Amino acid sequence: MRRSNTYANAALTSFLGNSPGWYKLTILFFLVLNPLLLLQFGPVVTAWALIFEFILTLAMALRCYPLQPGGLLAIEAVAAGLTHPEQIYVEISDNLPVILLLMFMVAAIFFMKDMLLYVFTKLLIKVRNKLLLSLLFSFLGALLSAFLDALTVTAVLISAGVGFYSVYHRVASGKRAAEEHDHNNDEFLQAAHRHQLHQFRAFLRSLLMHGAVGTALGGVSTLVGEPQNLLIGQKLGWDFVEFFLMVAPVSMTTLVVGMLTVLVVERFRWFGYGATIPDQVFEILYSFDQKERASRSKNDIFRLAVQFFGAVFLIVALACHLAEVGIIGLAVIILLTSFNGVIEEKRIGNAFQEGLPFTALLVVFFTIVSVIHDQHLFTPIIEWVLSKDLNDQPAMFFIANGLLSAISDNVFVATVYITEVNEAFQAGRISREHFDTLAVAINTGTNLPSVATPNGQAAFLFLLTSVIAPLVRLSYMRMVYMALPYTVSLSVSGLLAVMFFI
Repeated sequence: MRRSNTYANAALTSFLGNSPGWYKLTILFFLVLNPLLLLQFGPVVTAWALIFEFILTLAMALRCYPLQPGGLLAIEAVAAGLTHPEQIYVEISDNLPVILLLMFMVAAIFFMKDMLLYVFTKLLIKVRNKLLLSLLFSFLGALLSAFLDALTVTAVLISAGVGFYSVYHRVASGKRAAEEHDHNNDEFLQAAHRHQLHQFRAFLRSLLMHGAVGTALGGVSTLVGEPQNLLIGQKLGWDFVEFFLMVAPVSMTTLVVGMLTVLVVERFRWFGYGATIPDQVFEILYSFDQKERASRSKNDIFRLAVQFFGAVFLIVALACHLAEVGIIGLAVIILLTSFNGVIEEKRIGNAFQEGLPFTALLVVFFTIVSVIHDQHLFTPIIEWVLSKDLNDQPAMFFIANGLLSAISDNVFVATVYITEVNEAFQAGRISREHFDTLAVAINTGTNLPSVATPNGQAAFLFLLTSVIAPLVRLSYMRMVYMALPYTVSLSVSGLLAVMFFI
């Protein structure tokens, strides 16, 4: 018995590594509970339970990366027959552009990090007013997302945030520029800097959240802003300009409301916003910028120029949609590494370390989405909305899309809804004008209220599971809390715009 207990303890210690003991037992409980639910209540109830279990794994992302516990739940779902490998493959195939984006575009951003740190350091140093700086982060996030995509812009924000943090953390730990330093380790942090680091984390958290919400504000407005936008545009036959004009009554309204929300939460220091950069931290970043400028060689300047060129090429290629986003990212990798002399396999491989774990997690997420599809969990809601009066349907679609997107995935919800509405149009149940109106409601409903949770938008989930989240202590519940004022203001203003402006 004693030997058995020893093996049991060893197994429990090894299972999910250093995650809390109660969390390990919770995941094991879920794995035992789900088959019992399936036998007693059937697949639909079990599927809903699986969704909320998976959301818990996302909420615990800082203590245990969701790939392992979420992956175990996904494997069990397939084994239990809640979905099938063929349907999972369909979901992956439909979302291949997003997967390629994560594989190559995030790596491309890695090779621009010097230029990004240069630009954002200049911005941070030149703009001392926190209100103005927050507005700039949010507006730039919106502007770039309208022409690029939210994940790419989020990768830029993450890269800049890590750059700021690592520069200060090295100095606060008493390390010189030439010394090896791990900015995840606070062991060498000097006592005088601990309070400043706490405030600096709050400062960076607020900027990252303003920027992330900005990606939602810009992403809703154009054909290339979000993956579901392109799908909706294809169903409706809208080009880039027509899509923008059709959605503008809602997207421009919420953009103004979003910018006002930035001002309010920063001015009154609500919901974790309002923190300013400590003077000592600013001095360190300013000194770093001065030293970098003084020591910058012609080779350094050339490398920055190449990265600037790569950024311009990226923006033009994505705005003109010359190819799928991931393919453009691969082209940027080739250009930047070629002209900056990065030819070693190890150095190139480092660029993929950030994006590939999240890519794997996203495939697991598609498995959960496949369960939703196979068990028709959203079908009753769709049928109920379509049964309502035509004048009430746009608002009902906005609300239904928003609620479902917040708990699942906005791309999946938009795909399901626009497909159902398109079938209704093809069958002659609704007019073309009403089809246009419902398409706008679906697009805005999936893009705006979904900022409520990290699982609602891939960009938010990417931020939550990225390297910057543990550095600035950005947990799942903190993201939900900080997103709350935006969730309310964007959902209410978006709904009113749908009701009165389209």
